[in-house]
Amino acid sequence: MKTTFGSKSLNSTLAGPILLFVLLWLTACAEKKDETKTDETSVSQLDYPIQPVPFTSVAIKDNFWTPRLETNRKVTIPYNFQKCEETGRLRNFAIAGGLEEGDFEGIFFNDSDVFKVIEGASYSLQVHDDPQLKLFLDGLIAKIAAAQEDDGYLYTNRTINPAKAADGAGDQRWTNLQTYHELYNVGHLYEAAVAHFQATGERSLLEVALKNADLIDQVFGPGKNMGVPGHQEIEIGLVKLYRITGEKRYLDLAKFFIDQRGNAEGHNTKEGKYAGKYQQDHVPLAEQEEAVGHSVRAGYFYAGATDVAALTGETAFDVALDKIWDDIIHQKIYLTGGIGAEPKHEGFGPDYELPNATAYTETCAAIALMLWNHRMFLKSGDIKYMDVFERTLYNGFLAGVSLEGNTFFYPNPLEVDGVSKFNQGVCGRSPWFDCSCCPVNVVRILPSLPGYMYAVKDNAVYVNLYIGSETEIPLENGTLQLAQTTNYPWEGTVELEILNKKTIPAVLKLRVPGWARNQVMDGDLYHYKDHHYPAITISINDKTSDVPIKDGYITLDNNWMPNDKIHISFEMPIRKVVSHELVTTNKGKIALERGPLVYCAEQVDNPNGVLDLQIPLNEKLNYSYDPELLNGIGKIKGRTITAIPYYAWAHREIGEMSVWLKQKNML
Repeated sequence: MKTTFGSKSLNSTLAGPILLFVLLWLTACAEKKDETKTDETSVSQLDYPIQPVPFTSVAIKDNFWTPRLETNRKVTIPYNFQKCEETGRLRNFAIAGGLEEGDFEGIFFNDSDVFKVIEGASYSLQVHDDPQLKLFLDGLIAKIAAAQEDDGYLYTNRTINPAKAADGAGDQRWTNLQTYHELYNVGHLYEAAVAHFQATGERSLLEVALKNADLIDQVFGPGKNMGVPGHQEIEIGLVKLYRITGEKRYLDLAKFFIDQRGNAEGHNTKEGKYAGKYQQDHVPLAEQEEAVGHSVRAGYFYAGATDVAALTGETAFDVALDKIWDDIIHQKIYLTGGIGAEPKHEGFGPDYELPNATAYTETCAAIALMLWNHRMFLKSGDIKYMDVFERTLYNGFLAGVSLEGNTFFYPNPLEVDGVSKFNQGVCGRSPWFDCSCCPVNVVRILPSLPGYMYAVKDNAVYVNLYIGSETEIPLENGTLQLAQTTNYPWEGTVELEILNKKTIPAVLKLRVPGWARNQVMDGDLYHYKDHHYPAITISINDKTSDVPIKDGYITLDNNWMPNDKIHISFEMPIRKVVSHELVTTNKGKIALERGPLVYCAEQVDNPNGVLDLQIPLNEKLNYSYDPELLNGIGKIKGRTITAIPYYAWAHREIGEMSVWLKQKNML
């Protein structure tokens, strides 16, 4: 049955007893609306020094991103729900809740995929009213509520038929936390529930999440079950529940899971496929100095730990998180912002080991890295974290979903031969995967993008991403109303306009991107070959101004008048990038960038192939924008090469592709 948001399929989905259950469940939730405090101001005073402007306060109106968000809303969200339905992911909840009959279908952690799509759909509802999507979610949430056991346990793989549970433990719960994801699944439930509550004001999914979190809190903790999840995620979800409810025990439980990692008491930390370094469980976090193991697990772990540190005042993690970040950015990250070089464990390899053809660089890992870097920025205000965020956003992440919104990459290599089936058995983009964590993760990150653009501290507003938008930002002396207009990433011009009707004092901190500061990323893993510092100009109300850059930000402290306009221009030259000499796979090669975009060469544009293509040392390269190609993209062309943005590859003929290109006279 195809999942759409039309009335016919909805009637089918909600027919008979399920529809009755939906109505009863929604009525019960409405009656409970005021029973639990859900004011985010109820949390303690400890928090990130810098606060993000929430996605609910930012409206994106952008030539580049609006079409991608609309494709996510119109295509990717319904497509993911359809695939979840076709593969039994949705039906598992109905079966577990006694609404239908049947056996469990799929992988034991498939529940989490559904929660991620719900989270993305909820973000989308916040910015675009969609009654049919809302009704579909109501029905789906009712199935999830029905699947929840009386004490709050939610894991359809066991509930449907304990005798066939994947862990072989029958009715016994939590017997193999390393592998079977009982805690990982519900972490995504918590994130979805908070997003749904924020978007709709309704408690239907939040009640399910709170009931489950209360059970987890009863089972786990000091003097109780001392285990930790094999795949980190619940820590992030618990922090979000704490923020929305003010219940400190959720924050305490998140801290327990962070603290307990690497502590042998109560759980197995022996080296093995699903233990030890693979899941960052080899030593306590405070003693860790390098990034090891599965890269998605690691990114979620570091993000959750950064949350806990900010909200509790815990300082024991700070040195470790800084060392781990340095280890990744200085030695283990790809030019695209991808992480995880090793396919065998989907994770980090040795220092400077960054093979291009076998790069795993999972889309989910790019997402995890973005989540962590945003948190590190909020904690420190250091621009280097948003440099990594932007690089990953436009390259390592965005490549993971097609322009059409219905095919995906699981790994994101930087070189392909046009033959090898690198993408989970496919040479090119795939419509789905047995383990489809990446497609459903893309669904939730794209519509949450507005929440990463702006941040505030006291009377200072950070503009971290240049994306056309309008926002309202509460400050000490009023609310700043700000509009941003730009054609980024194709052009480096940005205009900011004050929309307030009265004068308002504010400090605007406008991020100068790393590429505009002649820095690829922090450290010396990569550098621009020409060492050129792009020109930066700024004018206020058409009057040229000095460019007061402090800590990487153009800082403008002013009493802003209605309709004041700030115009910034970042020169966007074509840049040649070279790697550290210890990255042997890139010896004698260059990569091309322009603005925040990494470029690649595809065989469809270079008929003789690209793996053996050699660019002359003094080849003249030109940039042009082609509005007809791939929904409009910038191209870099020379006598011997044509290159397009990495995010846009694999939309035409299958063939060779490479980011790193041989250069004559460098061998």
